[in-house]
Amino acid sequence: MKTRKIRDLEVSAIGMGCMGFSHGYGKVPAESEAIEAIRAAYDEAGCTFFDTAETYGREQFYPGHNEELVGKAIEPFRKEVVLATKLHLHDQELSKEPLETLMRRHLQQSMQNLRTDYIDLYYLHRVNEAIAIEDIARIMGKFIDEGLIKGWGLSQVDVDLLDRAHRITPVTAVQNIYSMMERGCEKKIFPYCLENNIGVVPFSPIASGFLSGKVTTETKFEGDDVRKWVPQLSKENIVANQPIIDLLTTYAQKKQATNAQISLAWMLHKYPNVVPIPGSKNKGRILENLASADVELSEEEFASLEAALNQLEVHGHRGYVESEKKTFSNHWLKKE
Repeated sequence: MKTRKIRDLEVSAIGMGCMGFSHGYGKVPAESEAIEAIRAAYDEAGCTFFDTAETYGREQFYPGHNEELVGKAIEPFRKEVVLATKLHLHDQELSKEPLETLMRRHLQQSMQNLRTDYIDLYYLHRVNEAIAIEDIARIMGKFIDEGLIKGWGLSQVDVDLLDRAHRITPVTAVQNIYSMMERGCEKKIFPYCLENNIGVVPFSPIASGFLSGKVTTETKFEGDDVRKWVPQLSKENIVANQPIIDLLTTYAQKKQATNAQISLAWMLHKYPNVVPIPGSKNKGRILENLASADVELSEEEFASLEAALNQLEVHGHRGYVESEKKTFSNHWLKKE
């Protein structure tokens, strides 16, 4: 697969979000199927960028489940890939031990779960408003100096907070929500990141599956499926946003690609520092998404698609500024 740079980290142009193997999208596959899918992403599609978090798994299993699963799957080729995980600091922990001790304990547990002695990219999963971001940045800098992590990042942040953090310890990547349906990052986040050599790693780049064209008003989200709370996936917004699917279908037919692949090719063409991490628990869908790196839009095709997209209204927004206390779904994040 083609590669891109996230500051100093070289990764496949499209990465893999692994959360769905542990929770968040209803019934999860058997562990053997999950491991097979992760290894196929590397062996068959050339994916070298895998994303997890210490919190993934609480709904159906336990915190750390997804890290353990990913660690087992990538162990044969650990040194060949870039591994990202995330730190989540809860209010109840803050009074029990110094911040650096607390963060170090979380990091060491993640490394143990992942069967590794270093993390390539260590995000703060959500900003905790009780902690100065400058203090987080300083400690992340220490971890980099000690060789425990290669780089660090922030998730669901605005440019002001990003700038405060970046001034202390240069930020490697921002993991915000971004897709054709969630374009808020285009105004300030992308320009800042391009200027400061920061990668942007969009999660939910296919808009929770909507841009694939396979989500309809008849689709049922069961169990712990987070899509129950995604504003764009209410029945009325699925109908209202259909013109975007129609537009994608037109280009998909022209390019002999899928709707999802066109949506990913669009962002890859638009920004040189973007590396989307679509998530799925289905091996076939994972390989399809990763193959988007081979779908190229010409300048004319991109300009035409962009112009048409700009004319369409998007119904339902989540937004990209969230904290440990303020998120699109307190029900979900509290379980993290």
